[in-house]
Amino acid sequence: MRVDLFDFELPQELIALRPVRPRDSARMLYVPGEGPFEDKGVRDLPSLLGSGDVLVFNDTRVIPAQLEGRRGDARIGVTLHKREDLRRWQAFIRNAKRVRKGDQLVFGGGVTAIAEARLPDGSFTLFFQGDEPVEVLLDRAGTMPLPPYIAGKRGVDAQDLEDYQTMFAKEDGAVAAPTASLHFTQRLVDAIDAAGIAREMLTLHVGAGTFLPVKADDTDNHQMHAEWGRITPDVAERLNAARAAGGRIIAVGTTSLRLLESAARDDRTIAPFEGDTDIFITPGYRFKGVDGLMTNFHLPKSTLMMLVSALMGRERMMAAYTHAIEQKYRFYSYGDSSLLLP
Repeated sequence: MRVDLFDFELPQELIALRPVRPRDSARMLYVPGEGPFEDKGVRDLPSLLGSGDVLVFNDTRVIPAQLEGRRGDARIGVTLHKREDLRRWQAFIRNAKRVRKGDQLVFGGGVTAIAEARLPDGSFTLFFQGDEPVEVLLDRAGTMPLPPYIAGKRGVDAQDLEDYQTMFAKEDGAVAAPTASLHFTQRLVDAIDAAGIAREMLTLHVGAGTFLPVKADDTDNHQMHAEWGRITPDVAERLNAARAAGGRIIAVGTTSLRLLESAARDDRTIAPFEGDTDIFITPGYRFKGVDGLMTNFHLPKSTLMMLVSALMGRERMMAAYTHAIEQKYRFYSYGDSSLLLP
């Protein structure tokens, strides 16, 4: 499909630079499969789902994966993307034309890395030097990797250490937050539990590829970057039991959805999963793992805009986004939410 089919004009003032407080006071656009859209709030979520439904969250934790440093006299910026082993990360480098294989990159706090190899997509494999765990080095030298549409408008500060982390964050490894979960508070979780709605956790370490624009003119020519994920056998078993009993599986965020779909069998059951996924979901895809999605509003011509269009239909989603813009919903990572139930 043509990528420009997923384009729209967004007023810059609708890009949220900070989250609302408290987190569960964000707005939420309810988009059913047919009928009118409904302007709701995130706190309405329990009333829009039913007892026996399951919300599936991503418990990945964002690490300080943004690094500024030098290669000789050249300034470079590094965004980590995906862990390769205990000391190696795949990374995207700003000013990469100044970096050669074997170069030492020097960051703050005495942190250094060797550019071991340039990969076919232009990224690098970095080997972090020293004996300390890489997580310790990143805590010393890195900053939170805010999306470019936020970081380009203001600096990263201490508040982002809290704001850009979900209440479920547990497993270190993401370089972008699963932002649909940023809206949840203990008060909202308690209301979900009281309504008989189940909660399950999986892990998908979101990579920097989520920020990269689609440069191809046709979706057939776009290659997704791989990300590592895990669904444990007990979680898969409970999800299958819930669906067999008539419950719906609702992914909280596109990260949860992509991993569930990667693990789904043709008979719509969920298999345990551990490994890489580069699933790319566009209109025409037949969903097997989820029955709905809670998600923020996405960038035009992005892979995530294509994903929600696959779930609800392109025309339906374009109409929903037109409504959201007219009603001045806040967009992107720190913005408002939507509930998509086809």
